[in-house]
Amino acid sequence: MLRARFITQSFSRHFHEGFAIGCIEHGAMRFRYLGETLVAPKGQVNLVVPDEVHDGHGATDEGWAYRMFYLKPEALVEAATELMPRPNIPHFRMGVINNPALAECISRTHRLLESPTASAIAKETNLLWLLTSWIASYADERGSWPDTGNEHQAVTRARDTLQDRFSEDVSLTDLAHLTGLSPFHLVRVFKKHMGVTPHAYLIQTRVERAKLHLNGTRRIADIAADCGFSDQAHLTRSFKRQLGVTPGNYRKNIQNR
Repeated sequence: MLRARFITQSFSRHFHEGFAIGCIEHGAMRFRYLGETLVAPKGQVNLVVPDEVHDGHGATDEGWAYRMFYLKPEALVEAATELMPRPNIPHFRMGVINNPALAECISRTHRLLESPTASAIAKETNLLWLLTSWIASYADERGSWPDTGNEHQAVTRARDTLQDRFSEDVSLTDLAHLTGLSPFHLVRVFKKHMGVTPHAYLIQTRVERAKLHLNGTRRIADIAADCGFSDQAHLTRSFKRQLGVTPGNYRKNIQNR
């Protein structure tokens, strides 16, 4: 991962052993790639495939700022497994993608992976969704989204695990192993049956557990830690998003009644 802003920097011709994909957050970048001179402005996606030579410099005097992922080819093969029966390393012909939604997904996922307080299941889910969406929309061989069946037993096992281990940093990989499904397929069938992703279900479960403790006198910071939140602020944000009030106000309402 790289987050940077360049004004006078000019990269000489070079290549990467893996994939590079990012979003331009400020200014614009100009680069020579696959025999063309391309410009990636703010809000667009720039990418290069392994071993393709390219350069890079600002398209204007203000330079450019971007967030980039540098990915081993194996990472894209793993994501492509979700979309096609015999996946190979995907290939992409374009160096600039005009897709604000994909650019926002890159930025959001990049910020999430930067966060030291974000959960493993949130990071894995968002990164896997980014890679599969990118491949499904723009790879030369795109494959198709697999159908979701009625994997009730797998969903029930994942749900019960999240309820039992709500205070732990349960990963999507762990859940997938327990259910016998691939990580991405588990996310899709879980959302189909439960209405939310496993990560969202875990947060809701933690909020419900925190509610049970707020009728006592324990410190809210201690309740947050016991329920799996990174800190009190994390609990407050999640609690208010789900219930419309902060934990402190919720406790006051209970005491007033």
